[in-house]
Amino acid sequence: MIDPNKLIDATKAQMQQAVTHLESEMTKIRAGRANPSMVDSVQVDYYGSYMPVSQVANVSIQDARTIMIQPWEKSMLVPIEKAIQAANLGFNPQNDGIVIRISVPQLTEERRKDLVKKAKAEAEHAKVGIRNHRRESNEAIKKDSKGLPEDQVKSLEANIQKMTDQFILAVDKHLEAKEKEIMTV
Repeated sequence: MIDPNKLIDATKAQMQQAVTHLESEMTKIRAGRANPSMVDSVQVDYYGSYMPVSQVANVSIQDARTIMIQPWEKSMLVPIEKAIQAANLGFNPQNDGIVIRISVPQLTEERRKDLVKKAKAEAEHAKVGIRNHRRESNEAIKKDSKGLPEDQVKSLEANIQKMTDQFILAVDKHLEAKEKEIMTV
């Protein structure tokens, strides 16, 4: 027999995980302002093994449009610079012999619209994940609800639907905020 509290808690945790994943994906969509997470995907060749740039250098923001990368070893300047270029992020790093500076270019209107489309796709992906968790929970209820009163089964399904609606609303709020951030010049 199914434990209603465990099912609700597990479903809530899975739905929260979908929203958390959406948040992390949204930070990767750049909105014209410099952010250290923009270079998180860059892998640097560090003495034969590949490591994230944040593990071989200090990544910080100099101003709203400039990312500054200061390697812990000067010999890493050129490998970091090459890794940024190879990552194909649309950045042109400048190496001054001490630090690498990346100027984040101003976004064009067309690029902003593309980024909004990407944000909407990520939000839709999160919504699909949330709905899948709802479906899995409802199937578990139908499968293992023998012995539970019918009104308790209906109440459990209603609680899961209410939770689903709340998480979908949270996704919509994240999308709306990101859309506003992208379209603000």
